[in-house]
Amino acid sequence: MVRADTGHVERLNEYGERLAAWARGLPPVAVDAAIAAACALYVIFNAGVADKLAWWVPLAASVNALPLLWRRQYPFAVAAITGLSTTVLASADVLSDVPAAQLVATYTFAALSPPLKRLIAVVATAVGITISIVIPHDEALNLGMIGIMFAVAYALGTAARARRDRIAMLEERALRLTQEHETAATRERERIAREMHDILAHSMGLVVVQAEAGPIAVRHDPDRAEQMFDTISDTARDALAQLRRVLGVLRATDDERAPQPGLDALPGLVRQVDDAGLTATLSEDGTPRPVPADVATTAYRIVQESLTNTVKHAAAGRVDVRLTWTDDHLRIEVDDDGGGPGTPSSNGGGHGLVGMRERVAAVGGTLDTGPGPGGEGFRVTASLRLD
Repeated sequence: MVRADTGHVERLNEYGERLAAWARGLPPVAVDAAIAAACALYVIFNAGVADKLAWWVPLAASVNALPLLWRRQYPFAVAAITGLSTTVLASADVLSDVPAAQLVATYTFAALSPPLKRLIAVVATAVGITISIVIPHDEALNLGMIGIMFAVAYALGTAARARRDRIAMLEERALRLTQEHETAATRERERIAREMHDILAHSMGLVVVQAEAGPIAVRHDPDRAEQMFDTISDTARDALAQLRRVLGVLRATDDERAPQPGLDALPGLVRQVDDAGLTATLSEDGTPRPVPADVATTAYRIVQESLTNTVKHAAAGRVDVRLTWTDDHLRIEVDDDGGGPGTPSSNGGGHGLVGMRERVAAVGGTLDTGPGPGGEGFRVTASLRLD
C-alpha cells in the first residue's frame, strides 16, 4: 500500500511539473487575460450568490479586472484603478472578503514598481482596505484577515522582484566573464603569434644567411663551411625547442610549462649571430638584478627581433647589444652599422617592430627605433620597468 501511495504521489508531481512547464510557455498576454477574466467572474459569481447581482455589477467587475491586462506595463496605474474600483465594490457591499483583482495588482506593483511608487501604493492600499471595511460596517476582524492577504501578496511580489534582480545580476556577471575570457583568449593568441613570429623570423633568418653563404664557404674555406652547417643545425634545433615550448602552452598545465627564454639566454643568442658571420657583441653596464619573468622574456624577444632585422635587412657588418641597469629600469640598446633609414628594419614595415611595441607596452615600458648616432646604421632602444 505504501508503494502504491508513493507511485501516486510521484505521478501527481510529474503532472504538476508538466502543467507548470506548460503555463510558463504561454504568452504573458494570455496569462493576464485569463487572470482578468477569472477575477471578473469571481466578483459576478459572489454577487449572484449573495443575491446582489444588479445590472451595473458586471460593468463594475469588468472595470475592476480588465486593467490587469496591462499590469506588467503600468503596474502603478493598474494598482490605482483596480484599488478605486475595489473600494467602490466593497462600499456597495457586493464584493466578497477576497478582493482578487486588487491582490493581483498588489503582487504586480510589489514586483515591478520602483521604491517610491511602491510606498505610495502601499499607503493607498491600506487606506482603501480601511474604507472597504468601515463604510459597509463590516467586522473589524476582517481588516486583519484582509491585511494578511495583502501582506502575503506584497511579499510574493517582493520575492519575485528579488529573484528577477538576482537573475539579471547573474546574467550580467556571466556576460562580463565571457567578455573577460574572450579578451584573455585574444591576448593569448596575440602573444603566441608574437612568440612564433620572433622564433621563426630569427631562426630562419640565420638559417637562410648561413645556407646562402654555405656553397661559397665549401669551395674556399671547408672548415668555415663545417662551422656554418653546425650553426644551421643548432639554430634549427633551438627553433624547434622554442616552438614546442610555445605550442605546449596550448595544452599543458601551469606545472608542465617550460620557462620562456630570458636574460640568461642572451649570450647564446648573440653567439648565434656572431657564428653566422656578423660581428656581434653583448655588454652590460650597472649591476644586474632579478627581474620578473615577463620582463626577462620581453627583453630576450626585443634583442632577438632586433638581431633578426639586422641579419635579414640591414646589410650590416657589426651589431652591438648593450644592457644598462638602473634602480628601476633595464635599458636595452641594439645598434648596427647597416643601411640605416633606407633598410626595411628601419621603416617599421612588417610585423617585427609592431610585435616589439606590443611586448614593451604589455610590461609598461617604452620603445624607440630609428637611425643610429650620426644617422648611420639603425638603433633599437627599449626601457623596461623592473618594479
